[in-house]
Amino acid sequence: MKYRNNGAIGALLDEYEKSLNELINVINNLSPDQLIAIVDPETKDEDCKSIQTILTHVVQSGYTYVVEIRKWLGEEVQYKEKVFFKEIEAYTSALKEMFKFNEVLFVDYPNLVLCEYDSNKKVKVRWGQEYDVEQLFEHAIVHILRHRRQIERFKEKLA
Repeated sequence: MKYRNNGAIGALLDEYEKSLNELINVINNLSPDQLIAIVDPETKDEDCKSIQTILTHVVQSGYTYVVEIRKWLGEEVQYKEKVFFKEIEAYTSALKEMFKFNEVLFVDYPNLVLCEYDSNKKVKVRWGQEYDVEQLFEHAIVHILRHRRQIERFKEKLA
């Protein structure tokens, strides 16, 4: 792995990319039927019924974190709509594009303050919590890890 050399931002992006690559490795051998199969019909969470719904949620969420930061910075930017794909290759591409969207944030704002102790200066996200930039990226990374684990468990059920 080639590491970024821009301190904490580089570390966050390296770990985010690593988590996405791990997720891509978990899904890379799924068939279209496995992708769309309803594995958890009991859940009330529409984002967690199938591997397809999980991946759609992961992609949209990855954009949402950056949109929240950009809105906090004063930009007029729209949330991305959910897009459902029928092939793993399309999700792999979508995950990589979403990550590029995250990287561009730090190109556009190379001096973005990551850590903020004043709660009045934190990013207030649409789901009601408050984060600084670093916490939101840490959340994004763990979000990928949690859903990777969930997909691994779904794959066991599909085997």
